[in-house]
Amino acid sequence: MVKPYSRPAADEPAWWCIISSDQIFLTDDNDLPFGCLQDLPFPDLTEYKVIFIGELRERACYLIMADYLDDSFVGGSFNSLRTLLDAHDLEKFAIAGRARQFSDFVNTHRFCGRCGSRMQAVDWELAMHCQQCQHRCYPRVSPCIIVAITKGDKLLLAQGKRHKQGMYSILAGFVEAGESLEQALQREVHEEAGIEVKNITYHLSQPWPFPHSLMMGYTAEWAGGELHIDPHELVTGDWFEFDNLPPIPPAGTIARTLIEKAIGKTSQ
Repeated sequence: MVKPYSRPAADEPAWWCIISSDQIFLTDDNDLPFGCLQDLPFPDLTEYKVIFIGELRERACYLIMADYLDDSFVGGSFNSLRTLLDAHDLEKFAIAGRARQFSDFVNTHRFCGRCGSRMQAVDWELAMHCQQCQHRCYPRVSPCIIVAITKGDKLLLAQGKRHKQGMYSILAGFVEAGESLEQALQREVHEEAGIEVKNITYHLSQPWPFPHSLMMGYTAEWAGGELHIDPHELVTGDWFEFDNLPPIPPAGTIARTLIEKAIGKTSQ
């Protein structure tokens, strides 16, 4: 097992996830940097946190925690993580998302939440430890539900305030303390759309690093109530016929997969 904070060998071909704030460094062709450390146009990494985060296609992946939009990395630029999602390479998006989550974790756990002392990285696992009070923290995962709801041959779609202009998606929300996933789903649907649902069916999950969610995906059917879109959460929403949908999330997203399941385009 590779320790998280072990230093990469200079002649080891690897993938490099360079995170600065909430952005990731991509090459000029919108890809993750790949190659041997000694051959890449990187600065001296002595002063940077470098963390092993797993493997991608049988090659090691490292997180480099850079200063805000560090201009010492050349041959590309810092971009939103969604740029990789748009490239439809889910493996790269997943490892980059892990890097983003680990970076957020380290940055937000510099000091102990119990006693206020400075935390130290644990060298054999991804955790931060307080030597003063022995409090230990691990990367946070926030459970969310996301659901595609049908009413006959129509699908409920809504436009969120953070969606790309013109894009619609299905309803989603965070699970609150003490709730089951199904209770959270029913509450979120009622709060955001004013309706009741039935035949709730779980299908799949997807890590969603904005910043540290785990999306649990469902389909459901309308059971009653008139549609009332919450203006505080959503811009607009409506029932759309299966063969006349507005712009929807790209292939590879859990939202797109659930939409296709709900309208019968896939049985997987």
